[in-house]
Amino acid sequence: MRVRGERECVECGTRWSYYETGDVACPDCGSVHSVSTNDERREQTDAAPTLDLDDAVLAASRDDYRGAAERAREAARDYAHRVGFVRGGRLRELDDAALAAWELRYAASAFARGFDHTEAEEYYFVSLLRGAPSGDRPAPADVPASMRAARGNGYADAVADYRDDLRRVRPDGRDGLGALLESLDAHVRRIHALDGDVPPADADALVGAARAIGRYARDGDESDRERAREAFDRLDA
Repeated sequence: MRVRGERECVECGTRWSYYETGDVACPDCGSVHSVSTNDERREQTDAAPTLDLDDAVLAASRDDYRGAAERAREAARDYAHRVGFVRGGRLRELDDAALAAWELRYAASAFARGFDHTEAEEYYFVSLLRGAPSGDRPAPADVPASMRAARGNGYADAVADYRDDLRRVRPDGRDGLGALLESLDAHVRRIHALDGDVPPADADALVGAARAIGRYARDGDESDRERAREAFDRLDA
């Protein structure tokens, strides 16, 4: 979503900053009717959502994995639609919570469709379910081969969203940024073409490249540009 500015509620006159609250509703009266109070043009794509998985965790504790998966899928989908990476006109990090939410969205969909799950799959799913709100994900060695696509597709989707927001704040592509983003695009498309079924190390390298490009776009540090290229080299190997 895109919201501009410092806001003034037309119902009660309260002024607030969307960049601080992440909410279009007035913090005093709850009205969603407001106007901008100045001419600033900074964009915000991040609605600062919360990933609430309490009901899903409770269902999993009763061994109701299908119910847990259905609840988790809906929560993760809502979170992924509302989270963004531009806050107050400034690009922020591609954070672990966004990665976990996107991965959970795919993992929950897979669990909701299945009936019989291995012990390793259940351990992976429950670990992701419990850790996702704080950005914790199972270690690469704990991702079963049957669930590699959830991580691959989830990370690729999160990186694609991050790439789009990066282009909003740096549309010029100068200083080699355009070439880096083209390489990032190519690797996102490759992972999606494989339906996410790539080694977890490849998914991690894609995220590492995106994070390095984001830092380079913000700070212009050549070492981050080089880190992105090294990550691409690993993906091309």
